[in-house]
Amino acid sequence: MDSNFNSKPLLRLTCSVQNYDWGRPGRDSLVARLYGLNSGGEVELDRCYAEFWMGTHKSGPSFVVKSGLENGNENGDESGSLKSWILKNPNVLGDKVLLNWGCHLPFLFKVLSVAKPLSIQAHPDKELAQALHKLMPHVYKDDNHKPEMALAITEFEALCSFISLQGIKSVVQNVPEIVELVDRGAASQVLHINEQDGEENFKYVMHSVFTQLMTATKERTAKAISNLKIRLHEESKVRSLTEKEQLVLRLEKQYPGDIGVLSAFFFNYVKLKPGEALYLGANEPHAYISGECVECMASSDNVIRAGLTPKDRDIQVLCSMLTYKLGSPEILKGFPLSPYITRYLPPFDEFEVDCCILPRGASAIFPAVSGPSIFLVTIGKGTMHTTSQIDAVTEGNVLFAPANTQISITASSELQLYRAGVNSRFLQTV
Repeated sequence: MDSNFNSKPLLRLTCSVQNYDWGRPGRDSLVARLYGLNSGGEVELDRCYAEFWMGTHKSGPSFVVKSGLENGNENGDESGSLKSWILKNPNVLGDKVLLNWGCHLPFLFKVLSVAKPLSIQAHPDKELAQALHKLMPHVYKDDNHKPEMALAITEFEALCSFISLQGIKSVVQNVPEIVELVDRGAASQVLHINEQDGEENFKYVMHSVFTQLMTATKERTAKAISNLKIRLHEESKVRSLTEKEQLVLRLEKQYPGDIGVLSAFFFNYVKLKPGEALYLGANEPHAYISGECVECMASSDNVIRAGLTPKDRDIQVLCSMLTYKLGSPEILKGFPLSPYITRYLPPFDEFEVDCCILPRGASAIFPAVSGPSIFLVTIGKGTMHTTSQIDAVTEGNVLFAPANTQISITASSELQLYRAGVNSRFLQTV
């Protein structure tokens, strides 16, 4: 192992930013603030800052701060990356991580600042990811799956998964603009299906209806959305529009004429409060709408899009890959590890997230675990202690902690930080 790890197990990182058009402008973006504090880079007030990436994925790698130079060296090349450090010192990952993922950090940690919907999308399972990467490596950058979890920092809105069977029937009965775009026979099948018909039968029917909707021509889609706007405007004079109807009209203003406006009726509309989390497995449709969150996922950047986006879409692949499972998603509120630490534990091997909120003068301990961790400070300042190291930390700092490193944190002002690590249930299995 490199001598730097023996004497200083915590590594300071400079991290990457992504400037997508759905992000928040620099003056109003947590991502921009964290990026500026972390890297010393200049923030452009009118530019959109969408995602702050912490990890080893090649599309947005983190770099080790070494000898006072950002990005590991003057040029910020690959030799100074966290990935390079791990390849030279693989035991920092721990035996179980090495056995299952090799010399790769299995999770990717992010902060998102969302001003408008990312897109209606889904992430492939491992088998599909491998096939897509082999077929189109310039589009699908890796061969990994991408289960993910979003932990709300502010109020956070999302569309995800399909609503209940009764909800689907209500949409077919009460949204004539959708029926205009699909085969009436398929729509009728939805109305007559019931719970006893079996999962595969319903999946077949729902796949047919959803695919017909998503593949409608632009001309027919534009007409249907125009009819929807007129109808809802007239009905708003005599009744209050539902939350979903109000959302659909918001989406139409952001993405006029987009089929995603109509498909939103089929999805659960979720409003997370700060401190609540939503997790999504492979092949589940979703679209983040607004707010800021911490996000963690398996280390992948594979996205298959179908609506609410100016980017390339692969509607046929998305419609064919979805599970078409129905019902409301599970919302995680976390569970306490200590008076100051809350853990969010999704059902995925690759990751978990802890939130630590410390009042001034308070301390908390993160026990040694048999996998690596990344820490992000979002508010305040304090110190992080290991058996051989004391580091002053402040907002925007990102640190990598090797496996089997116990860390004590003390707040010198109110301090808030997040930790991403390998799922502890997975690490505890034999």
